[in-house]
Amino acid sequence: MDHEQVIRDVSVRLPMASSTPEACRWTVNALAHHTPATISVLLEVHDRLRCVAATGAWQVFATVPTRTGIVGRVYATATTAVVPDVTADPDYLPVRPDVTAELCVPVLDPAGRAIGVLDLQWSEPVDLEPWRQTAQRLAARLGARIVALGGPPAESPSEKLLRHAAALSSAPTEGAVLGAATCAAREVSMLSTAVLLIAGPEGAEIGPPPLVPGELETRIRAELTEATPAALDRMVDRAHRYGAGYTLGEAEHPPTADYRPLTRAGVRTLIAVPVGPSDAGGVLLVADERLLRPDPTTVSLMELLAGQAWTNLDRLRTLARLREQASSDPLTGLRHTGPFGQRIAAATPGRTALLAIDVDGFKIVNDTYGHQAGDRVLVGLARALEGALRHGDELYRIGGDEFVAVIEVSRPEEAVRIAERLTEAARRTGRTISVGVALPHPGESPDRTLRRADQALYAVKRQGRDGVHLSAA
Repeated sequence: MDHEQVIRDVSVRLPMASSTPEACRWTVNALAHHTPATISVLLEVHDRLRCVAATGAWQVFATVPTRTGIVGRVYATATTAVVPDVTADPDYLPVRPDVTAELCVPVLDPAGRAIGVLDLQWSEPVDLEPWRQTAQRLAARLGARIVALGGPPAESPSEKLLRHAAALSSAPTEGAVLGAATCAAREVSMLSTAVLLIAGPEGAEIGPPPLVPGELETRIRAELTEATPAALDRMVDRAHRYGAGYTLGEAEHPPTADYRPLTRAGVRTLIAVPVGPSDAGGVLLVADERLLRPDPTTVSLMELLAGQAWTNLDRLRTLARLREQASSDPLTGLRHTGPFGQRIAAATPGRTALLAIDVDGFKIVNDTYGHQAGDRVLVGLARALEGALRHGDELYRIGGDEFVAVIEVSRPEEAVRIAERLTEAARRTGRTISVGVALPHPGESPDRTLRRADQALYAVKRQGRDGVHLSAA
């Protein structure tokens, strides 16, 4: 093998390359004339190594995390890896079932910083040492040409959107989804500002701001905050009525009245994209104070982003509803046994009081008037008892006509007074209740405390019902 000829064949065309991808493709194609190796060039694009050129293989890794595999190791250390037996290297990423050896060299810029790698893999015996020297010389020339052409290729808007889609999918809260969506909108569109208006209980609401909002965003948020609910609803309605669109702040073409809060803030370029359904969604506003002309592809990508954001927002809301349904009683809306067990497990000895509550004579209601009437009694009692409790007190339904209130008190007498308020509230509904009160002792299990509250409850029952009893021990 004449390695000097290899270098000449590769180097002769590099100066003619007009772009970084073209320089990488010419390097790979020229090398492929001299060796049967699988060849690839991966360059740093954002936070990953992206394959810019490659010969055929069973598998080509389009992107690789910057510290994954032999290629990631070489990139991270800027040190060549000569691997005569890939089975002995735990970092090897298999691309063909018959590969035996790999040579990976860093592609460096003139300052010696790694901007990518040149990787060769063989499935037949090869003398790696001369190839190491050749690959290093070629990688140095390729790196210099890449820098002269402006560096590794930038992410395309579509690639940016794909990257941000992962952040949207993993966002744990609604606020995180809205924040990830506006961050993606700014980066993909190359406009400076993005704000989400999402339907709320009292009309459209402004999504959360970024950690460090820019001047334009600060002005936009101020204008939107001062705008009437009807003005915000008109922006949302316009997007859902007419679809995605963009507007320019040209002097001879004044904006529609719907966008005046934005133009007062200094917006000269705007993309407005509907988010979700018209009755529950909102609008994504992507803006800039520069006079720009977004291309149709950018507007389409904003539509895709809005759809992705809504899908994840709707997913989180659905999960929240399911969790609420799983943790609450469907009849009264009170929390039930699961959350109750967690709450009493965190009871503070001497301060957390458990009030065991039983509806007096409830079986007679069911037997005489039917279960529907019994259900109405339970719902009415639940609302009355909730109204008699203080802010922060918690009421649970743990059985058919059995409730437990968990309250924080400074002394037992305070718990008794609150229990008496509950009995008075029940009487006003035309029913009576019996209440047993217990405060956890140090080292006492929650089940034992609840058992004492139940025993106090039955003491009330024995004494004629419609009363309160405090457990002494």
